[in-house]
Amino acid sequence: MTVTVAAAVEAAQGLAAVGFGLFTAYETIAGEAVDAASAIGLTVIALLGGAGMLGCAWGLVRAESWSRAPTALTQLFSLPVAWSLWQSDQHLIGLPLGVAAVIALVAVVSPPSTAWLVADDEDDDDGDEEEVEGAGENDEVTGDAKPRSDA
Repeated sequence: MTVTVAAAVEAAQGLAAVGFGLFTAYETIAGEAVDAASAIGLTVIALLGGAGMLGCAWGLVRAESWSRAPTALTQLFSLPVAWSLWQSDQHLIGLPLGVAAVIALVAVVSPPSTAWLVADDEDDDDGDEEEVEGAGENDEVTGDAKPRSDA
Protein backbone atom coordinates (compact mmCIF):
# COMPACT_ATOMS: atom_id res chain seq x y z
CA MET A 1 0.00 0.00 0.00
CA THR A 2 2.74 2.51 0.89
CA VAL A 3 4.61 1.83 -2.35
CA THR A 4 1.40 2.42 -4.28
CA VAL A 5 0.94 5.79 -2.55
CA ALA A 6 4.53 6.79 -3.31
CA ALA A 7 4.16 5.66 -6.93
CA ALA A 8 0.89 7.57 -7.34
CA VAL A 9 2.34 10.81 -5.96
CA GLU A 10 5.53 10.41 -8.03
CA ALA A 11 3.43 9.78 -11.15
CA ALA A 12 1.21 12.80 -10.46
CA GLN A 13 4.26 15.02 -10.07
CA GLY A 14 5.77 13.52 -13.23
CA LEU A 15 2.60 14.23 -15.18
CA ALA A 16 2.54 17.78 -13.84
CA ALA A 17 6.17 18.31 -14.91
CA VAL A 18 5.49 16.91 -18.39
CA GLY A 19 2.39 19.10 -18.66
CA PHE A 20 4.40 22.15 -17.63
CA GLY A 21 7.09 21.22 -20.15
CA LEU A 22 4.52 20.96 -22.93
CA PHE A 23 3.02 24.30 -21.89
CA THR A 24 6.39 26.05 -21.96
CA ALA A 25 7.14 24.41 -25.32
CA TYR A 26 3.88 25.81 -26.70
CA GLU A 27 4.59 29.24 -25.27
CA THR A 28 8.08 29.19 -26.81
CA ILE A 29 6.87 28.07 -30.23
CA ALA A 30 4.08 30.68 -30.15
CA GLY A 31 6.70 33.36 -29.50
CA GLU A 32 5.27 34.34 -26.12
CA ALA A 33 8.36 33.45 -24.08
CA VAL A 34 10.31 36.43 -22.71
CA ASP A 35 13.65 34.65 -23.23
CA ALA A 36 13.55 31.86 -25.80
CA ALA A 37 16.84 30.26 -24.72
CA SER A 38 15.72 30.00 -21.09
CA ALA A 39 12.32 28.74 -22.15
CA ILE A 40 13.86 26.00 -24.28
CA GLY A 41 16.10 24.95 -21.39
CA LEU A 42 13.17 24.93 -19.00
CA THR A 43 11.12 22.89 -21.46
CA VAL A 44 13.84 20.27 -21.82
CA ILE A 45 14.39 20.05 -18.05
CA ALA A 46 10.66 19.76 -17.34
CA LEU A 47 10.08 17.10 -20.00
CA LEU A 48 13.10 15.01 -19.04
CA GLY A 49 12.47 15.40 -15.32
CA GLY A 50 8.82 14.48 -15.72
CA ALA A 51 9.70 11.45 -17.82
CA GLY A 52 12.22 10.41 -15.17
CA MET A 53 9.63 10.74 -12.42
CA LEU A 54 7.15 8.69 -14.44
CA GLY A 55 9.84 6.05 -14.93
CA CYS A 56 10.50 5.97 -11.19
CA ALA A 57 6.78 5.62 -10.47
CA TRP A 58 6.61 2.71 -12.92
CA GLY A 59 9.65 1.17 -11.23
CA LEU A 60 7.94 1.41 -7.84
CA VAL A 61 4.82 -0.28 -9.20
CA ARG A 62 6.99 -3.09 -10.58
CA ALA A 63 8.90 -3.38 -7.26
CA GLU A 64 12.21 -2.32 -8.78
CA SER A 65 14.48 -1.34 -5.89
CA TRP A 66 16.47 1.12 -8.06
CA SER A 67 13.42 3.41 -8.20
CA ARG A 68 13.39 4.08 -4.45
CA ALA A 69 16.41 6.42 -4.24
CA PRO A 70 15.49 8.72 -7.14
CA THR A 71 11.92 8.90 -5.88
CA ALA A 72 13.14 9.92 -2.42
CA LEU A 73 15.51 12.47 -3.98
CA THR A 74 12.81 14.09 -6.11
CA GLN A 75 10.70 14.50 -2.99
CA LEU A 76 13.62 15.95 -1.04
CA PHE A 77 14.21 18.42 -3.89
CA SER A 78 10.49 19.27 -3.94
CA LEU A 79 10.50 20.42 -0.32
CA PRO A 80 12.70 23.54 -0.79
CA VAL A 81 10.80 24.35 -3.99
CA ALA A 82 7.52 24.15 -2.07
CA TRP A 83 8.97 26.34 0.69
CA SER A 84 10.17 28.91 -1.83
CA LEU A 85 6.74 28.98 -3.46
CA TRP A 86 5.13 29.40 -0.03
CA GLN A 87 7.40 32.32 0.82
CA SER A 88 6.65 34.01 -2.49
CA ASP A 89 2.91 33.91 -1.76
CA GLN A 90 2.23 31.08 -4.22
CA HIS A 91 0.30 29.14 -1.59
CA LEU A 92 -1.97 27.33 -4.05
CA ILE A 93 1.07 25.65 -5.63
CA GLY A 94 3.50 25.50 -2.69
CA LEU A 95 1.20 23.89 -0.13
CA PRO A 96 0.03 20.95 -2.27
CA LEU A 97 3.58 20.37 -3.51
CA GLY A 98 4.94 20.31 0.04
CA VAL A 99 2.20 18.02 1.32
CA ALA A 100 2.64 15.66 -1.64
CA ALA A 101 6.41 15.60 -1.16
CA VAL A 102 6.10 14.70 2.53
CA ILE A 103 3.50 12.00 1.84
CA ALA A 104 5.56 10.42 -0.94
CA LEU A 105 8.81 10.64 1.02
CA VAL A 106 7.30 9.01 4.11
CA ALA A 107 5.63 6.36 1.95
CA VAL A 108 8.74 5.44 -0.03
CA VAL A 109 11.05 5.14 2.99
CA SER A 110 8.51 3.43 5.25
CA PRO A 111 9.34 -0.08 6.51
CA PRO A 112 6.57 -1.80 4.46
CA SER A 113 7.88 -0.21 1.26
CA THR A 114 11.45 -1.12 2.08
CA ALA A 115 10.48 -4.71 2.93
CA TRP A 116 8.50 -5.09 -0.29
CA LEU A 117 11.18 -3.64 -2.54
CA VAL A 118 14.06 -5.50 -0.86
CA ALA A 119 12.16 -8.81 -0.63
CA ASP A 120 11.45 -8.68 -4.35
CA ASP A 121 15.15 -8.15 -5.12
CA GLU A 122 16.10 -11.11 -2.92
CA ASP A 123 13.58 -13.28 -4.78
CA ASP A 124 15.09 -12.20 -8.11
CA ASP A 125 18.60 -12.97 -6.86
CA ASP A 126 17.54 -16.48 -5.79
CA GLY A 127 16.11 -17.14 -9.24
CA ASP A 128 19.31 -15.99 -10.93
CA GLU A 129 21.42 -18.30 -8.80
CA GLU A 130 19.27 -21.28 -9.77
CA GLU A 131 19.76 -20.51 -13.45
CA VAL A 132 23.54 -20.24 -12.99
CA GLU A 133 23.70 -23.51 -11.03
CA GLY A 134 22.04 -25.41 -13.88
CA ALA A 135 24.32 -23.91 -16.54
CA GLY A 136 27.62 -25.21 -15.16
CA GLU A 137 30.56 -23.48 -13.51
CA ASN A 138 32.34 -20.50 -15.03
CA ASP A 139 36.08 -20.33 -15.49
CA GLU A 140 37.16 -17.34 -13.37
CA VAL A 141 40.13 -16.48 -15.60
CA THR A 142 38.61 -16.62 -19.09
CA GLY A 143 34.91 -16.44 -18.34
CA ASP A 144 34.34 -19.55 -20.50
CA ALA A 145 31.79 -22.07 -19.32
CA LYS A 146 33.16 -25.38 -18.10
CA PRO A 147 31.15 -28.52 -18.75
CA ARG A 148 29.37 -29.99 -15.77
CA SER A 149 31.18 -32.95 -14.22
CA ASP A 150 27.97 -34.80 -13.40
CA ALA A 151 26.82 -34.97 -17.04
